[in-house]
Amino acid sequence: MESSSSSPTSSTHCFSPHSQGEVKLTITQLEQESVERNVFEIYRHLAEAPPQAKPFMVQLWHDEHVEFLTKGLRKLGPNFDVLDANRPWLCYWILHSIALLGEHVDSELENNVVDFLSRCQDKDGGYGGGPGQMPHLATTYAAVNTLVTLGSERAFSSIDRGKMYEFLLRMKERRGAFRMHDGGEIDVRACYTAVSVASMLNILDSVLIKDVGNFIWSCQTYEGGIAGEPGSEAHGGYTFCGLAVMILINEADKLDMPSLIDWAVFRQGVECGFQGRTNKLVDGCYSFWQGGALALIQKLLSAAGKESPLCGGQASEESMYNITLSRGEKLSDVGFAFMNEKTECGPLFHTIALQQYLLLCSQVHEGGFRDKPGKSRDHYHSCYCLSGLSVSQYSHCKDPRHNSPSPNDVLGQYSNLLEPIHPLYNVVLDKYDKAREFFSAF
Repeated sequence: MESSSSSPTSSTHCFSPHSQGEVKLTITQLEQESVERNVFEIYRHLAEAPPQAKPFMVQLWHDEHVEFLTKGLRKLGPNFDVLDANRPWLCYWILHSIALLGEHVDSELENNVVDFLSRCQDKDGGYGGGPGQMPHLATTYAAVNTLVTLGSERAFSSIDRGKMYEFLLRMKERRGAFRMHDGGEIDVRACYTAVSVASMLNILDSVLIKDVGNFIWSCQTYEGGIAGEPGSEAHGGYTFCGLAVMILINEADKLDMPSLIDWAVFRQGVECGFQGRTNKLVDGCYSFWQGGALALIQKLLSAAGKESPLCGGQASEESMYNITLSRGEKLSDVGFAFMNEKTECGPLFHTIALQQYLLLCSQVHEGGFRDKPGKSRDHYHSCYCLSGLSVSQYSHCKDPRHNSPSPNDVLGQYSNLLEPIHPLYNVVLDKYDKAREFFSAF
């Protein structure tokens, strides 16, 4: 992909039709130009490469990623002290990435992680960012997803479900939303982390979800995306969180879905990756936050089937986006029922283009992923770039539990294929299935 020499972005200045003078571009425009130049130069090299070299250029550097990730799980340098309150997140980002690559850690390291997270678990429920720190919904979500990813009975049993329910109830606010921690902020992120944890642990009930849907609905903006709180700007991370909540509590029909789709699909830009907000730069992590949200909608449209006007049907949109539960099933079963719906509708974004951005622009050959060319690799971007890569690879797969994607759906060699995820929770699908089997017994 190349930028034309006559393109408006090939110049550093533009002229106003209302004045004689030269008008300088804004910082935002200059930064966008710089990113486009860097990305298009990478794509130019791919386009000009001989055919036999192209698969190598879009190769997933599996072993290098595993080495980078495993090293980070064992020991981090002093520069990471700023993430002291995010240590469960580091566990999740690293272990989820390793699981996506089809690998696992040894039993000693697994036991060390379980022991560490047990020290982060508060006696009154929830997990803090480190031993002795206050419980926080974000680190609680990270800790639970980490333990689910480890997948052992010891990991599952280490979670105090009774105290967890009490903690979630304490975080619930009278308007229906959740606080991140005692005295903390109220936002869509808090709602998602609370509902996701409750659903995963089979403790989600009508008390926890009361009026949550109304709060999420109030956060959908005029653009169509979802903001962190009412009156704020639509954002990819909050859009994923808000949409996932509405699916998990079975109230997705409250959202203006065509408007949400319209906003989300336009976040994939000329660089082939996604931006998080309107007029912002591309960022590899949004391959999951935006791509994952569109994967959720794709599944919802498939569940709606011919009733969906977006799949060629004529019926009204009322209640079409909710998941049908069988007799005896409860709210915690929505996530399982959601994945049982076969994906009949096609993807809502350009999946191969996204894989191209991730493998060529976000991937670091020494291991790990980054935001964009020129940025440094980190564990956060490694997690969400790999998650987005998985989503895009399986976007045409009707049933990832029993079918594999076509080679045409995987950019580069088929060995690039990652493990499928459950997009509502962002854990590897077979890890979710094992956790559900364990917690459904309670």
